[in-house]
Amino acid sequence: MENMISGPKQWRPSFFLVASAVLHVLAILFVSILPKYWLWVIAVIVVDHLSIVAAGLLPRCQLLGTNWTQLPAASVQRREVALTIDDGPDPEVTPQVLDILDAYNAKATFFCIGQHAQDYPELCCEIVKRGHAVENHTQHHWHYFSLLINSKRIRAEIVAAQQSVTAITGVAPLFFRPTAGLRNFLLEPILCGLGLQLASWTRRGFDTREKQTARVLNKLLENLQAGDILLLHDGHAARTIEGVPVIVEVLPQLLVAFKAAKLNPVTLRAATL
Repeated sequence: MENMISGPKQWRPSFFLVASAVLHVLAILFVSILPKYWLWVIAVIVVDHLSIVAAGLLPRCQLLGTNWTQLPAASVQRREVALTIDDGPDPEVTPQVLDILDAYNAKATFFCIGQHAQDYPELCCEIVKRGHAVENHTQHHWHYFSLLINSKRIRAEIVAAQQSVTAITGVAPLFFRPTAGLRNFLLEPILCGLGLQLASWTRRGFDTREKQTARVLNKLLENLQAGDILLLHDGHAARTIEGVPVIVEVLPQLLVAFKAAKLNPVTLRAATL
């Protein structure tokens, strides 16, 4: 894991992708020598392609490129954790979240959808004003983002969100999180070219569909330790039976647990220092 985010960098394919490329070359050579085994070779290639697809469907997977699933070592030593909040800003939920964070003197990273940021620019600016970070969560939050096989289209979606957030807040995002954390092998070289770091999470509470606060909280607190990256949602937040956004009920209890464990919630940006 790299500690610092320092602008565009040269993309180097992961060992997994290099091995896949080598496998294809060897397959061609093998078939040219022993053509009668072509069916077996095709089967191997299919399995290889399926493994690449599977890697993209696992949000915490490292096989396709660098991916933050925990904070850097220096941040761990400082006993820091990162609270990341996705899919906003939301005009009803986000202000409540900001007030709770203020009450506990905690900082968070908001992965905002570019279109939502444009819809609620004042709210997006308020996030930054209160000392939190706004990062890139695509422009439109397409559910089929990971299925895009056109590099130009993927890049355009990321750049659009980058421009939206930067124009509104005056601060360019340093981190990127795809829709639901899902991606394909085309994403990493694009992020390298844009100077963005992919960030997923250590664990999540599934608070977009789980309505019981206790269950969400238990998932987030399981084996809690320094360096963890936790995921909640202000946008698309599930509601309790009483109609309260789950994050609004979970967050105060989560922050109390941080304090009890002597953990300091910081932004992903602060964790790189």
